Amino acid sequence: MTFWRGLCHLPIACHQVMAKICAKILWMFAKSRKKIARANINACFPDLSKIQQDQLLKKNFLFLGRSIIETGIAWFWSDKKIQKLIDYEIIGLDQIDVKNQVKGNLIIFKHSQHLELDARLLAMNMPIYGVSRTHNSISMNSIQEKGRLSSIQDTADKNNPRKFMRWLKDGKNVLYAIDQDYGWEHSVKLKFFNQDAATITTVKKIIDITNCNLLFINTFYEKNRIILKLESIAYMGLNAPELSQKINDVMEEKILQYPAEYLWVHRRFKSTLGKEFYQ
Repeated sequence: MTFWRGLCHLPIACHQVMAKICAKILWMFAKSRKKIARANINACFPDLSKIQQDQLLKKNFLFLGRSIIETGIAWFWSDKKIQKLIDYEIIGLDQIDVKNQVKGNLIIFKHSQHLELDARLLAMNMPIYGVSRTHNSISMNSIQEKGRLSSIQDTADKNNPRKFMRWLKDGKNVLYAIDQDYGWEHSVKLKFFNQDAATITTVKKIIDITNCNLLFINTFYEKNRIILKLESIAYMGLNAPELSQKINDVMEEKILQYPAEYLWVHRRFKSTLGKEFYQ
């Protein structure tokens, strides 16, 4: 922790070099993660040549290495330091009436590799609550929770929906992602990059219970500037699977714009293609 914190507090001019070093280390030693990412990229980009798939994989690991520094910035830096040194822009913030908020806002996001920094930047500009998954490591979960609570008002485990639905009923803004494989208990088989993927369908139920608005936040880099773009998602007339499929389609569209920034090291298709797909 001390070493990680120290790295992140070095001059920002050093960060790009450190990110490349982290990426090289991960490329050499995180072999299982590289295998997962390669399998996902091969499945989701079948029209790319082998050379193009390998190039995308290498770029993806550069962002993975960069995420170590960016997560440290999100968890360890002060608001003042972030405002001074991180170049970012939020588009669509006017869609949320922060001062006179009556209805809550469920803000869907995708798992970009800089999502921790994305959340910190958004939380510096509006009150944000988050839905997360408890980390398997008790010590890492403690670090993660402390880091996130440096900006986010509070977090709720994804298995405790009553807590975050109460926030939405009270007019709060809640970040929520559905683009990971959580098994079949609350999921159905939907398409993601033309692959069958276990996808949770709770978004429609949450909206029906809380009467909240539904938005999507797309985050990406333009050169060295982080762009956070909020947009509404129309959901009227859609049932639960249809809405979840629409969200999958929106995510796919956004990922295709900046594919190297996505978290391909997650076993997104383990429930449909089987765990052996990643071996």
